[in-house]
Amino acid sequence: MLATRSYLARAGVLILLWLTGVYMRAPIMIAAPLGERIRAELGFAQTALGTLTTLPVFMLGLGALPAAWLIGRFGARATLVAALLLTAVASLLRGVAPNLGALLALTALMGLGIAAMQPALPALVGRWCPGFVALGSTVYINGMMLGEFIGAGLTLPVLLPAVDDSWRTALLVFTVPALLLAPWLFGPRLQGERTPPHKLRKMPDWRDRHMWQYGAALGASAATFFGLNAYMGSLLARRGMADALDTTLFCFNLAQIGASVVMMIAARRVLRLPRLLALMIVVHVVGVAGLLLATGGVLIGIAVMVSAASAFQLVALTTLPALVRTPDSAGRLAAGMFAIGYVLAFLVPLGAGAATDMSGTIDAGLVVLLAFNLVCMPLVWHAPTHD
Repeated sequence: MLATRSYLARAGVLILLWLTGVYMRAPIMIAAPLGERIRAELGFAQTALGTLTTLPVFMLGLGALPAAWLIGRFGARATLVAALLLTAVASLLRGVAPNLGALLALTALMGLGIAAMQPALPALVGRWCPGFVALGSTVYINGMMLGEFIGAGLTLPVLLPAVDDSWRTALLVFTVPALLLAPWLFGPRLQGERTPPHKLRKMPDWRDRHMWQYGAALGASAATFFGLNAYMGSLLARRGMADALDTTLFCFNLAQIGASVVMMIAARRVLRLPRLLALMIVVHVVGVAGLLLATGGVLIGIAVMVSAASAFQLVALTTLPALVRTPDSAGRLAAGMFAIGYVLAFLVPLGAGAATDMSGTIDAGLVVLLAFNLVCMPLVWHAPTHD
């Protein structure tokens, strides 16, 4: 009986982690399929349309440092619940935004909520999942990646027909489950003793070499993934494959889910691979270099390989703080890592876009992504990847 209760409690924690992970990405990705409808009603330009998706990515980096202070001051659980509620309410209010300014302000606020959720979860996993930290981490990352797929892939074929093609109602229906989820996060027991708030460091330690190594690895991975997602249409058009955009993006994003499932099954073994973080950057380098030359099915295959590598990297990096640090310091390490990584993930694709505009060819943007990965590779060469 006790064993059954233990298994049920563990399953309940994993379900909560998975659902929370879904809402760390789905509210961002739903903007892409709804974007043209929003633009048609509110009347703004294509640049602003792109900002609806890229602005939250920037806020993920900007909001990570305040999140570290909140975790140290109020605890990871309280920070997570408050951040989830902020994310849900801001996303919900987007559905009644009267103009572009209000819509962007609410999108930024939503991004801050998600930014606080990201370091709170690594801080909680060590205390919610004693003995199965790696599994707990990979479960919520799987939720994140499935959230990307749900937001970007199921909104048009499933959600919009159910709400009479109204983007405002779609945002309402999509967000309500997050409000229902929040109270359940008070359920799991916190294992171990928490350090008193006055004894905690509340901000990242900028002298922490591992934080910079993990941040560089995250920046390389996220910049490559978001950059290729953003410019895939231009890349395919350059190669005479414009008609393959839907198929390519579907496979590109589905690869992330597949990689996260593999990590749920074999996270501990994967994390013990020598030079894992550097190895994934090597895959990025080989893949982006291949995209400069490839066409047809080979191009799609290379894109899928790069996407899978970025997913392995993200799962590994999100798991590591809870494995290599105590629960009280894991959130601080994660916050610094996310701040560095996601600011880079916002700036580097912008640089790739600027290079593309100046040269008139997407190949220049790929060279920027390639060069950034080459710079990051030696920085992460000795980064530890297991406890």
